[in-house]
Formats: sequence, C-alpha cells, structure tokens
Amino acid sequence: MSNTAKSLVVASAVAAALAASTTVPAAAQSKEKCYGVSLAGQNDCAAGPGTTCAGTSVTDYQGNAWTLVDAGSCVGIELPKMADGSARMGSLEALERDIPA
Repeated sequence: MSNTAKSLVVASAVAAALAASTTVPAAAQSKEKCYGVSLAGQNDCAAGPGTTCAGTSVTDYQGNAWTLVDAGSCVGIELPKMADGSARMGSLEALERDIPA
C-alpha cells in the first residue's frame, strides 16, 4: 500500500472518530429530566430524601422523582388524573405531589 493510500485511510479513520464523538453529545442533549412521570421503581434518579437513585421511587408519578424523556416532551406526557380529578402533568422541576408520607 502506498504512503498516499495509508494517509488517506488514517485520515478517514480520524474523521470518522471525530464525527462520532461530536454526534454522541448531541444525542445526549436531546433528552431532559422530567419529574412526576415515572411509575414506582422506574425512575432514572432523584426520588427525594432517604433514597439513593435509579429505581427508588415508591409511588407512581412521584413528584420528586425524574426520568429522562425526549427534549420538549415532558409537559405534554399524558398521565392519569389525580384522585381529586385534577390534571397530573410532568415538570422540568421537582413537584410536591404524589410524595409518599
């Protein structure tokens, strides 16, 4: 293989690696934390005092537990109504609803 061909192969590999490394963060940025939308034990992290992290929520739609969702979709996720009939929505910030006693 000639030096020119070797250089072309190396340059292509470097370009592919750089392209891959710049697209991974973009994909990660397409998600956001959404509080109050996960079922019990299915949160990604943060479930309030006394809990550690993922899978520690104990109540469905626990307001202080979050899960990652597609960016821009959090507040539009359809959830069952609360016991009093009022709407239950996801939030980009922790909520003070459906928190276990």
